[in-house]
Amino acid sequence: MQHNESLRNVAIIAHVDHGKTTLVDGLFKQGGVFRADQQVDDRVMDNMDLERERGITIAAKNCAVTWNGVKINIIDTPGHADFGGEVERSLSMATGAILLVDASEGPLPQTRFVLRKTLEAGLPVVVVINKIDRKDARPQEVLNEIYDLFIDLDANEEQLEFPVLYAIGRAGVAMNNIDDEQKDLSPLFDAILKYIPGPLYDPEQPFQMLVADLDYSDYLGRLAVGRIMHGTVYAKEALACIGEDGQPKPLRATKLQVYDGLQVVEVEKAQPGDIVVLAGIEDVTIGDTICTRDNPRALPRIRVDEPTVAMRFGINSSPLAGREGKIVQSRAIYDRLVKETLRNVAVRVENTTDRDAFLVKGRGEFQMAILIETMRREGFELSVGRPEVILRKDENGKVIEPIERLYVDCDEVFMGVVTDKLAQRKGRMLNCVNNGTGRVRLEFSVPSRGLIGYRDEFLTDTKGTGIMNSYVEGYEEWRGDFPTRYTGSIVADRAGAGVAYALFNLEPRGVLFVEPGDPVYEGMIVGEHNRDNDIDVNPTKEKKLTNLRASGKDENVTLTPVKKMTLEHALHFVREDELVEVTPLSIRLRKAELSAMKRYQTAGKRKNS
Repeated sequence: MQHNESLRNVAIIAHVDHGKTTLVDGLFKQGGVFRADQQVDDRVMDNMDLERERGITIAAKNCAVTWNGVKINIIDTPGHADFGGEVERSLSMATGAILLVDASEGPLPQTRFVLRKTLEAGLPVVVVINKIDRKDARPQEVLNEIYDLFIDLDANEEQLEFPVLYAIGRAGVAMNNIDDEQKDLSPLFDAILKYIPGPLYDPEQPFQMLVADLDYSDYLGRLAVGRIMHGTVYAKEALACIGEDGQPKPLRATKLQVYDGLQVVEVEKAQPGDIVVLAGIEDVTIGDTICTRDNPRALPRIRVDEPTVAMRFGINSSPLAGREGKIVQSRAIYDRLVKETLRNVAVRVENTTDRDAFLVKGRGEFQMAILIETMRREGFELSVGRPEVILRKDENGKVIEPIERLYVDCDEVFMGVVTDKLAQRKGRMLNCVNNGTGRVRLEFSVPSRGLIGYRDEFLTDTKGTGIMNSYVEGYEEWRGDFPTRYTGSIVADRAGAGVAYALFNLEPRGVLFVEPGDPVYEGMIVGEHNRDNDIDVNPTKEKKLTNLRASGKDENVTLTPVKKMTLEHALHFVREDELVEVTPLSIRLRKAELSAMKRYQTAGKRKNS
């Protein structure tokens, strides 16, 4: 076995908002990817519309820079736990990792998650303490916390001897010592070449490549992305693909491409250890091995953590279906979901007893919300149910559920309300740290189902100043039932358009979601009831006109402004018997059974039984 010293494959891992993508911008600028006078957007790697709008990374992406004659393939990974599958498959291409930690916040739950995966893969780590220019930066304390985290994750002696650099990603500077001159990112480039080894390969072995990502081009067909483990590959070479069944299938790649900056360039030959893109390969999935036809040998498949959340995706069956979206058929929805499973290893799709509905499993409700938002922007109309956790049974037949470790940072005055709300959701406090600064750090063990919908409530309770992060810790015994919502729904009992007079008289009953002129139909949820029961109302009722006039009878109706329902809020709001109707233009809430008569009959049968 020998190292390819002309290459380095580096994954950049960190908690969300610790500055990964901004640091990659600096590496690009100083690695010669852009001209000196070239105008470049910030966070150039976040090229999806949703990533730019939300300021987060959703999908892992590859790029390459050259430093002192060595090509460095950089993999920018997401920071949210819901997109952990992206991190897991990215690490299969890397030979080392840069762990980025905020100099003020320190290592947070997702830092633990991505670091655990990195250490399990046996990759060397370079630690970069970022944002040292913050007023509340505490680099020495954060470094001690990082050491504690490494020890907690059972790092070996070699992994504990990690190099540490200090950086200001936004300014594009890195230093070996915190007091060094703030010049450029060359100390980071030099650390990558010094501490992260080149890819290991066997010169005697034939070509083998593990597919770690899939893409699609309208001109080239399906693209398979992965790292060459052994051997050399040539364009248009006769190859074979070994899938999950272990049987080699012949294939021929029409094009061979490698990363150069943000672009891919066509080459005739790729060296061992490089990350390549093979074009024109059909019927290949993430985790497959592409190898020579003469000597087909499979590599170990990529294994990711099991999904913890499931949601029902179905056709839009409301009376307003087909008015706003182009794609409404169940077959088209199913094909799109299957396409998502090919690109995202953490998502799975299953059929249900209802032929117009499918069960989608993933890592969290945020990942599901991103998938739904992407589909509605593509022109889909669909209805989705409330996210529900996936329960299992242990060897004794007892029901077990996913449990999350939750970290809360909030003002001292909000500690009581946060603790109370989490206790109602079967949460247990494990630790409480009060440093006398006016803020407290709390640690809880909470069932995953208790956190669905809690984030919105948490921000309201802490007046927007609280920070909460969590990661799935494992499975424990079922902790018991608790109410998902303490309020009922205000449900329309007929079709029509909302009328100001009717809505004004409904305002004392609760918070409304519709405005005058909005279309409504029987079974549509038009508001949140103050009490815990549902009520059927007529939001289309108009004022009866007479030919009598009296002063004060015709005063202008002034309605309270309606807060527009976001997709995440809608998913958290609905109960088990309710659905979210998603179209390219609207997000509406509705009952799963639209007919009020049938809902009453079902409720009566339930009472009698």
